[in-house]
Amino acid sequence: MLSRFALFALLVSLSSSLLAETPAPAAGTQYIELTPSFVGTIGPGPRIQYLKADVALRANDPAAVARIQYHDPLIRNALVTLFGKQTADGLASLEGKEALRADALAAVRSVLEEEEGAPLVDDLLFTNLITQ
Repeated sequence: MLSRFALFALLVSLSSSLLAETPAPAAGTQYIELTPSFVGTIGPGPRIQYLKADVALRANDPAAVARIQYHDPLIRNALVTLFGKQTADGLASLEGKEALRADALAAVRSVLEEEEGAPLVDDLLFTNLITQ
């Protein structure tokens, strides 16, 4: 019985030390999923090509979340316009996808800067990006 207690105490101390080493998320960091997914055609040419993108925005200010959600239609419009200008060849490489992510972040920040006077969004993430 004593050995079970000692084993239990050892496990508790190990788990608490592991929890202490796990970095906590930054205070106030919020992720805003833009739903529904962005689905549309891309590229010129006779063959129809599609893009599907799931986008999340990261804001470090919890008060910004409501303002970002309020401007969702403008943000979605800017992203739909940007996504429609893409080509499958341009998105075939990792560099092309990263360039699209950077352009999308700039577009979102531009909309929010114009409407709110501050960019409000710290990062943009593709949680899913498919071209076909």
